[in-house]
Amino acid sequence: MSNGTVTSTREYTIPGVHVTDRTLTVPLDWSHPDDGRTISLFVRELVDPTRRTDDLPLLVFLQGGPGGKGPRPTGPDGWVGEAMKRFRVVLLDQRGTGRSTAVRAAALTALGSADAQAEHLTHHRADSIVADAEHVRKSVYGGRRWSTLGQSYGGFLTLTYLSQAPDGVAASYVTGGLAGLTASAEDVYRRTQPRVVAKNALYRERYPDDVDRVARIADRLAVGDVRLPGGDPLTVERFQTLGMAFGMGPGFERVHWIVDEAFDEGAPDELTDTFLAEVEAATGFATNPMYAVLHESIYAQSGTGATAWAAQRVRDDDASFGADARPLLFTGEMIYPWMFEQVSALRPFRPAAEVLAARTDWTDLYDLGVLARNEAPLEAAVYHDDMFVDAGLSLETAAHVGNARAWVTNEFEHDGLRLGDVFPRLLARMDARGGARS
Repeated sequence: MSNGTVTSTREYTIPGVHVTDRTLTVPLDWSHPDDGRTISLFVRELVDPTRRTDDLPLLVFLQGGPGGKGPRPTGPDGWVGEAMKRFRVVLLDQRGTGRSTAVRAAALTALGSADAQAEHLTHHRADSIVADAEHVRKSVYGGRRWSTLGQSYGGFLTLTYLSQAPDGVAASYVTGGLAGLTASAEDVYRRTQPRVVAKNALYRERYPDDVDRVARIADRLAVGDVRLPGGDPLTVERFQTLGMAFGMGPGFERVHWIVDEAFDEGAPDELTDTFLAEVEAATGFATNPMYAVLHESIYAQSGTGATAWAAQRVRDDDASFGADARPLLFTGEMIYPWMFEQVSALRPFRPAAEVLAARTDWTDLYDLGVLARNEAPLEAAVYHDDMFVDAGLSLETAAHVGNARAWVTNEFEHDGLRLGDVFPRLLARMDARGGARS
């Protein structure tokens, strides 16, 4: 293997996994690689310790997000353990996250104007992430084709990969992440909003006693003067964002157990410290601000126009999501402009987020012609009831992309890769059709 631009390498073994950590220097702007701006890119490789010298096929994991860093392994568990049975697994910290020159508030603010900050952030979209991955494939792994596994936003990245560098891909696996190829952010939210309503109904059916408790919480918050442990005000709107968890397998339970301890019998009108701490942790974005900052930008292309806070527009058209509506509805995977005022971790990003929301000169992330001619076999799990990625758009995409096959299932929510046996089933489907191309 050629080291190329690798600047550091470290190897070690944890129980059941041999790990190699590498850092590389890459351009911030791949379209102008000589402009002097560079970032550090962190890559972690996992392999069965007994097979560390074997010539194994490569699998690169494209993490969900946006703004998601690679998984931190604790052992050969879950899909990682399944993958290590046949692959050398490559985990990227996507640029701007983890150890890949993470975009933090102080560093972004130091860039100066809101326009300068936003320009910096535009180099953290799918096209740049794919360019990073291609650089790793060529400089670290000698240009060998690898298979890709894309979870959620990682499926969006997969489609960009197959658009920009299809020759680098041996096969692709996607779990809950086939994006609509021409859908705008507003298109997506208008499709997913009814599913959020349906999830709320299922939550109330499972926990009917929570209806009154949630209303009591909202009534208390509406009075005002409720502060989270870090000092942020807790509004009804922020409380409603707990519903993002409804897209995951145990999401109803996560919200229920937070709500369950909202009040103590001895102080029925005051919210408990436990409740406030858990709400802050679940809605604070302290560890992943880029998720909020870039969220609508992942849908922006040359034909979509400005995202212009699409989720807020969709919400404003539906009075059932009002803070004074009863039963109170929780919201889904939507980012709203008021978050950049109310959430302290996001406040420094507000100027840049406003510029991104108004931007219209976006580049395309997908090449529909190249995708139609795609030769790399693709197996995708499409979750019928997915609250985050609309199944209808996913199936339209699967029908357009050459050599793509979709497995539609309602057995799992959006986190089926982590909690279910989705990956081995996709592997079996790929094997049955002849496996990856060489």
